[in-house]
Amino acid sequence: MNDKMKELGYTEVSPAVLDTMDFNPFKKVGKDWFLVTAGDEKGWNTMTASWGFAGVMWGKNTFTTVIRLQRYTKEFIDSNGYFTVSFFGEDMKKALSFCGSHSGRDCDKAAETGLRPVFISDKDEENGFDVTSFEQAEMIFVCKKAYVQEMKPECFTEKGNDEKWYAAKDYHVQYIGEIVKAYIKE
Repeated sequence: MNDKMKELGYTEVSPAVLDTMDFNPFKKVGKDWFLVTAGDEKGWNTMTASWGFAGVMWGKNTFTTVIRLQRYTKEFIDSNGYFTVSFFGEDMKKALSFCGSHSGRDCDKAAETGLRPVFISDKDEENGFDVTSFEQAEMIFVCKKAYVQEMKPECFTEKGNDEKWYAAKDYHVQYIGEIVKAYIKE
């Protein structure tokens, strides 16, 4: 395990045993929200999300997040092979609200919110990775991008969703990531 993560009080959990964890995706994603972050020490950005999916795809534990085309974080996730999904306690809701309503193009989200970036590096992975998360996170998934696809209006079978959520035609891009590392704060 990354020594820095151990120093910060994290335990690494094998992605193979994620099904034994107490993780309710409806609460963690839809009610508590999460940060999706891409990039490394040289440059990164994060954004709050409340839409996503956790499950099994292609025989692997995966997490899917969706990002609108105009979001600054999209540039980072597109140019990196890995991203993190970080979950927090209720005490961080104000910081998450800020990160969801301000662009990293215009401000330093960490400085504005008190979030402390932690840079996770693993050279043992097939290609190795360097990613960013935050010390205050209670749970972190490091995800390797496996699939990317833009949502398209012609694919909606429920046309009301297209009209309700995409009146400006600013569709999300779906990112399915294989969970290659998971960290839980002790």
